[in-house]
Amino acid sequence: MVKFSISNDRYTYVHDQKYPSEDVDIHHIVSRSSAKYLFVYAIALLVLACALYLCVLKEKSISLVYYSLLFDIFLVKLLLGKPVKKESVVIMPAFGVQLETHYVSGKVIRYFVPIDKILKPVLIECVTPVTCYWTLSLIIRGESEMVLVVKNLRPPVKMLVHVWKALCAATGSKEETCTHAE
Repeated sequence: MVKFSISNDRYTYVHDQKYPSEDVDIHHIVSRSSAKYLFVYAIALLVLACALYLCVLKEKSISLVYYSLLFDIFLVKLLLGKPVKKESVVIMPAFGVQLETHYVSGKVIRYFVPIDKILKPVLIECVTPVTCYWTLSLIIRGESEMVLVVKNLRPPVKMLVHVWKALCAATGSKEETCTHAE
């Protein structure tokens, strides 16, 4: 049963209540970018069609078709990589947090963090020379690095805030809107 949902051009956030028990809290961030796949496959098909044209009508070598096919495979792998369909956060306040990454190929990677090891969930603004985006991380007791809740997708902060509030409620952390390191 869907409790709450937000959508934009690239992502859909869904707050799900799958089980009758109110204890399990499920949050999904689903990627909606199917136009990217269509564009990449159209470019690959265009390159292959040009190679076939040169081979058949201009009587060029058949090896040109083989090279263009290899180039197409390389292009598709490079541009699409491992496309992620959705990322889910399953919050079980008594046990912990399960982070799931669902790929288009059907592969699912799950990572479990026990609730007693989570010190605090934090929303962080990441700034690079090219872009700026928000990410949700967990500070883990005894670990030198934080665990990213949403690793592959970069949803807007209005979607991450709902997951952050649910994680704060499950771990017993205060919801502080702004914390500055000095």
